Amino acid sequence: MIRPLFSSVLSLSLLAQIQQTAPPAASAPPNRLFVRGYPESEQASQMEREKKARDMVQAERIRTYMERMSGEPHHAGSPGSKAVAEYAQALFREWGLDARIETFEALLPYPTTRQLDLTGPTAYRAKLQEPVIAEDKDSGDNSQLPTFNAYSASGDVSGQVVYANYGNQEDYDTLKKAGVDVRGKIVLVRYGNGFRGVKPKIAAQNGAIACLIYSEPKDDGYYRGDVYPKGPFRPSQGVQRGSIMDMAIYPGDPLSPGWASERGSKRLSREQAKTIARIPTIPISYGDAVPLMRAMGGPVAPEPWRGAMALTYHLGPGPATARLKVDFDWTSKPVHDVIAVIPGTQFKDQWVILGNHHDAWVHGANDPLSGASSLLETGRVLARMVKSGWKPKRTIVLCLWDGEEFGMVGSTEWVEKHKAELEQKAVAYINTDSNSRGTLGVGGSPVFEQFVGNVLRHVNDPGTGKPLYETPQRRPNANGLRLGPLGSGSDYVSFLDYAGVPSLNLGFGGDGGGLYHSAYDTFTAYQKFGDPDFSYCRTLSQLTTTMTLRLADAPVLPHEFGDQTKAVRSYVEEIQKDFPNADLKEVNRQLTRLSTASRAFDDEIRAVRRRSQAISPEKLTRLNQALMKTERALLLSQGLPRREWYKHQLYAPGLYTGYGVKTLPGVREALEAGRNDEATQQAANVAKALRHCAAQIEEAATLLRGI
Repeated sequence: MIRPLFSSVLSLSLLAQIQQTAPPAASAPPNRLFVRGYPESEQASQMEREKKARDMVQAERIRTYMERMSGEPHHAGSPGSKAVAEYAQALFREWGLDARIETFEALLPYPTTRQLDLTGPTAYRAKLQEPVIAEDKDSGDNSQLPTFNAYSASGDVSGQVVYANYGNQEDYDTLKKAGVDVRGKIVLVRYGNGFRGVKPKIAAQNGAIACLIYSEPKDDGYYRGDVYPKGPFRPSQGVQRGSIMDMAIYPGDPLSPGWASERGSKRLSREQAKTIARIPTIPISYGDAVPLMRAMGGPVAPEPWRGAMALTYHLGPGPATARLKVDFDWTSKPVHDVIAVIPGTQFKDQWVILGNHHDAWVHGANDPLSGASSLLETGRVLARMVKSGWKPKRTIVLCLWDGEEFGMVGSTEWVEKHKAELEQKAVAYINTDSNSRGTLGVGGSPVFEQFVGNVLRHVNDPGTGKPLYETPQRRPNANGLRLGPLGSGSDYVSFLDYAGVPSLNLGFGGDGGGLYHSAYDTFTAYQKFGDPDFSYCRTLSQLTTTMTLRLADAPVLPHEFGDQTKAVRSYVEEIQKDFPNADLKEVNRQLTRLSTASRAFDDEIRAVRRRSQAISPEKLTRLNQALMKTERALLLSQGLPRREWYKHQLYAPGLYTGYGVKTLPGVREALEAGRNDEATQQAANVAKALRHCAAQIEEAATLLRGI
């Protein structure tokens, strides 16, 4: 996983909405349409079916899948990754599902040279190696990828070292005020407070010639708690691998933006690729950072910049000087996506899609196999339901993606290949990634807010035994927390931002410890510190199973547009608060139309319920097709400025936030950069997208009116 962070969880205000939309009384007239998409006559049987499926989910099976898949390193492009894909395909087929592997080719550079030396005033060669831990047999497997940052530039550079805290632009502003010039220097920055790929990007823009990213023990090492194997935190020589692809420009294969990277397809040259870092970059442990920091002079770092290493934190430059030499094979390698399909009956050309990735930086027990194993169990349960006589109305597509760790490669190439088909057929995409005991995080398209809340009424929290909707883990703010908007960091990106498929991203977790992207993310560690009894993995599978059953069989898709209107209005208000002079009048006018359309749709839903009449399959198909197009309507073909791959006008990862979302990104980023004319044009684009969306909702209301 590229560490997606959930912006919010379901709030008390949303819980009130859930209660207001509770199923009608048993004495209500039959065949009327329930607001969540089901007629009263079908609700009892649907709830019974969902409970039957949830009861089938077995924690021990999830444990077995994880143990098998995490046995050997399986990074993208390796024989190990192919073996995991073939194992998953074989399981799906054993359960009776139609399963295939779709293979793509993508630029997946492996390191060939890694050398970091402190050259003065003392000498030290960085170990750049995670030592074997005797208590964990998997920690020393020979086939593991070494510690590196994917898509770093190759290079051999020398220079003075400057400490730049987290490496955000405000940190460089602080250095400048302190009289520290980073031009021609090697910057040392710490992981955290932003996506790792933004750090070398900003370093290069400020004139640095190389970037070293170290793991600070105050953030995820001994300061937080006992280190591995005694505890879950990062040991002295533990390193966080990771991609530094500039995924805010586009994810996927750097050489094929906008088209699938299949054998024989056209490719950009490496020089043309916009997402490869401009300067050499490497991740290092805090064990390797200590000699560098001790050799540094210059001003003492500001108090917030100081970590937990037993030394004085100086800014530099020098007297520490270093040499960094890195190179890569720069070759394309195969990426193997596993796709399993359960055909629908009534609405076979409407797809409910679930996904999790299967590739890892090393063993990946937590990231991603906790989620991948839960998805496999969901597949097994759905297959058993089919064998027991259930046939989904809609087609269900189960996906295990490859190459996510490099930059959502497998999912992006698959979406680019199947984009036209997805535009016609995709109902929803549900994404999971790593999972462990702790808080439930859910982010996603606001049209699914009430749908998610309703599902949480029927799945119990393994810690409390109460329905998940009764155990909110965070306090609401003044407006109440809602589904957080999605930025980047996992495989939902191409579905939502490129293909316009309404998406959800969910999973349980705590603070994550310090084994993330290291050789110590093993089955042994997960059993001890992640989810020892696999109860949270079981609950994740129960959640995705319930969501899938409900979406697959709902006569009317459970989209709710009032929540979407409220969400977009909050985005506009945030911008107007920060930029009072921004011209958003047309956006607000279209929001008014969207609100009116949403209310009209709700009125027609209620009218159908009052009439208590059955709806023909043909009319339901037309109605659902109109609903499916509402998210697509928020895309514009020209995309966002300077990153046309991103088509969605409401959401995108920020150019300088990486994982973090920017809502109304074209408008917001233009205003932040002082490009007021561009902001005006982007506001017109947002208004156009909202107008298209409102028109689709109006069409759905008209179709209901004609029933």
